[in-house]
Amino acid sequence: MDFLDTNVIVYANDSTDPAKQTQALDVIERAFRDKSGVISVQVLQEYANTALHKLRQPRPIVLRQLVLLERLTVIAPDAAMVRRALELTSLFSISFWDASIIAAAEKSGCQRLLTEDLNPGQIYGTILAVNPFAK
Repeated sequence: MDFLDTNVIVYANDSTDPAKQTQALDVIERAFRDKSGVISVQVLQEYANTALHKLRQPRPIVLRQLVLLERLTVIAPDAAMVRRALELTSLFSISFWDASIIAAAEKSGCQRLLTEDLNPGQIYGTILAVNPFAK
């Protein structure tokens, strides 16, 4: 099981970088096909905000994408995840929001976090950061 960070979802919807878009679409397609993809409510929120404001996608398209993404395993936040995120910020000197993604990935039982926002190859708690866009 792989946890998909927001940037994977955003690149799949952003045609300004065709190479990253293709890679992101491949990652998401594999996640659906293998039933191996996990996201969090935070990822859905960040995607929706970015799609509406940065990508300027119409609301109906964003809503359709959210419904599609809900077919992946979705991790909802809880109090323990907030505490864990706070611990991770201290351990790794990362932002609270990045730490929240890691906490959700840990809760889901994933071993890998597909992201370009963290150091690839580094283990954060129990999660290995993997940059799916690295060449």
